[in-house]
Amino acid sequence: MALNQAKAYPQLLEIIHLTERERKESLRKVFDRDITFNDAFLFQAKQIRPTQADGEIDLGNVFNHLITEDEIVEREDGSTYKRRVFEKDRSERLHWIKPHVDEEIKDTVHVFSVIERDQRKRKDITRTYIYNSDQKYVVVLEPQNSELDYFLLSAYHLNKKYAIKQMKKKMKKKLPQVL
Repeated sequence: MALNQAKAYPQLLEIIHLTERERKESLRKVFDRDITFNDAFLFQAKQIRPTQADGEIDLGNVFNHLITEDEIVEREDGSTYKRRVFEKDRSERLHWIKPHVDEEIKDTVHVFSVIERDQRKRKDITRTYIYNSDQKYVVVLEPQNSELDYFLLSAYHLNKKYAIKQMKKKMKKKLPQVL
């Protein structure tokens, strides 16, 4: 499991042979090193939140989101619901977030902001994307109202049929400057 902490971009983490408990433990160590306990977790000189405050931090939801994806489950009565399930491609690339945020990647990386409709909040929001077109990987940030910091929303491998096309559509709508 310590082997994963030595992995560097563009290597993939080795997690498939691990039990579920060992896998989560290994991934959490990488997450804590790169995000939870990284006081310099910045993108273009802006802090990425949530960060540790007064020794208390609850990044469990962010961590869970970064290693799982939504799956639609059908009930016996025909209704459906979403649940989060382990996603191999996201998890193997968990350690890619930091070098992308630190802008250390030599691949073709597009950084842009776009205004999108948030269906849950029912309002327009701005999102900033760090899109590596060579590796088909994206980190999604949400600029905060203060424009001094970001929330880390997601990071994932574009492994769905529609993903690249969707990213190109977003790029066409990009704002003149990165927010």
